[in-house]
Amino acid sequence: MSDTVYSADIRIERIKGPYRRAWLPAHDGPVEFGVHGAIAEHYGVEPEREITTTLDYVMAATGG
Repeated sequence: MSDTVYSADIRIERIKGPYRRAWLPAHDGPVEFGVHGAIAEHYGVEPEREITTTLDYVMAATGG
């Protein structure tokens, strides 16, 4: 096996329910994660405000 090439230094803080903040490399300040639309409906959550889900970020990353 080869040596590790990259290891991300990430910190995640759970705020309440589905809401989290993540500190990511090369990004100023935290990134917020939450729920919205069909995802909130699926999990039976009524968000105080709609926020991008982790699934949205994964889909954007694989598409880019």
